[in-house]
Amino acid sequence: MAEILKRNKALSVSPLKASQPMGGSLACLGFDRAIPMLHGSQGCTAFAKVFFVRHFREPIPLQTTAMDQSSSVLGADENVIEGLKAIAEKSNPALIAVLTTGLAETQGADVHRNVREFRAKYPEFDHVAVVAVNTPDFTGSVETGFAATLYEIIKTLVPDRAAAGTRPGKRQRQVNVLVSPMLTPGDLEALRDLIEQFNLRPVLMPDLSDSLDGSLTDDEFSPVTIGGTPVSALATLGDAKATLVIGASLRKSGELLQEKTGVPSHYFDHLYGLQANDALIMALSEMSELPVPPRIERQRAQLQDAMLDTHFMLGQLRVAIAADPDQLNAFAHLVQGMGGEVVAAVAAANAPVLATMPVASVKIGDLEDLELIARERRAQLLIGNSHAVDSSERLGIPILRAGFPLYDIIGGYQKTWIGYRGSRQALFDLANLVINCAHEGIAVYRSPFAQKPESERQPSCH
Repeated sequence: MAEILKRNKALSVSPLKASQPMGGSLACLGFDRAIPMLHGSQGCTAFAKVFFVRHFREPIPLQTTAMDQSSSVLGADENVIEGLKAIAEKSNPALIAVLTTGLAETQGADVHRNVREFRAKYPEFDHVAVVAVNTPDFTGSVETGFAATLYEIIKTLVPDRAAAGTRPGKRQRQVNVLVSPMLTPGDLEALRDLIEQFNLRPVLMPDLSDSLDGSLTDDEFSPVTIGGTPVSALATLGDAKATLVIGASLRKSGELLQEKTGVPSHYFDHLYGLQANDALIMALSEMSELPVPPRIERQRAQLQDAMLDTHFMLGQLRVAIAADPDQLNAFAHLVQGMGGEVVAAVAAANAPVLATMPVASVKIGDLEDLELIARERRAQLLIGNSHAVDSSERLGIPILRAGFPLYDIIGGYQKTWIGYRGSRQALFDLANLVINCAHEGIAVYRSPFAQKPESERQPSCH
C-alpha cells in the first residue's frame, strides 16, 4: 500500500494538473454531433480551447455562457437557458454537455435546475440530449472531470432495462467499452482492432479515435463534433454481452451501467505491460468463446522479447512520474514490472487507485514537488506531459512525454501505449532515452598535471 502525501502548500508552483471542465469537455467531444458548453466567463472557455488546440492540432467546438460581472453577482441562470436555446437552434447538435467552472460553482449555480427550466420553456428542442455536470476547476483534474461527465451521460441518457425492454446478451457480439482519458485516440484504434479480432463489435464510450483522430473531412467548418460515439448507440448498451471498463477512475460509471442494464462489467485499471494485457486477452477469449488468434500470440512473444532486450537498461532505473492517477498507476506498474524503481510519484489529484500502486509514497502536488523529490532521490528519467520538460532540463535527465497536454511534439495524441504492441514500443522508447542520455558512465580521468578546462558541462538531451 502506497502512502498518500497530501498537499501542504497554499498555491501551485509549476502546476501539473489541467482542470475538471477540460476533462468534461474531452468526454463530450468523444460523441458524434456533440458540443460542450462551459458555464463561466469567456476566459475559462478560451483557456480550455487553447489547451485542446495545441494538443490535438484540430479545431475544437466549445461554447460558453459568457458570465460577466453582473451575472456573476446577480445570477446567470438565464445565460444557461438562452445559451442552450441558441446552440440547439443554430447548430442542431445531438448532445450538449453543460459543465460548470470555478466561477459558476462559487456563484452557486444549479445547472441541473437550469436544464429542467430549459426543457419546460423550449419543448421544441426535446430531441437534443442535454447533460449537466458539476466540474469545478478548483478541485480534481482532467481525469475526475472526464469520469463525472461520463457518469452523468450514462445516468441521463442510458435507459433502464425495464423501461427500454433491453436484455443482456441479446446482441451476442456487442461489447460496451468505457475508456479513461489516459487512452489516446491511437490507443482507442488499437483497442478496437484488438476486440474485433475476436469477432466482437465494440461500442467505445467516448470514442475520441473517431472524432479527434486528425483526419480531414469534406466539411469546411462544423460547430459540433464530426464522428465519435452516436448518441443513439446509448439505447443499445443494455443488449450487449459485456462491458469492459478501462481505467480505475471509471469504476463508478461501470457499476452504474451494470445496475441500469444488467450487463456484467469487467474492470481493468490499465492496459500497460504484459500482465494487464494478458488479463484483457483472456477476458475477450472467454466472451467470444474463441481461441486467441495467432497474430495476438505473436505480438505477445514480441513483447516478451522486447522485455529481454530492454531489461539491461530499465532494471534498477530510478524513474520520476507526474500524471493523473490512472496513468500514474499504469506507468508505475510498467516500470516496476521491468525491475525499475519509481522514486518520485506525483499525482494531479487524489484517487483510490493511488493507494494500490507499487511505490512507497505518492505526492498529491505539482511539478515543483516532483522536482524536489526527484532531485533528492536521484531520479534518472522523468515521465510527464509537456509542462514537465522544463523540470527535466533543470534536473538534467531525459523525459518521456506522455499524458495531457503534449504541445511541443507532433502526433503525441496519436501514440499507442496499450496492448502488447504499444507496451513494446513504450519499453523501446524508455530504453533509448537511457542509452542516448545516460550520465552515469565511468568518469573521465584527468591528470592533476594537465591544465583543467574552463567549463565541463555534460551534454543533455530532452
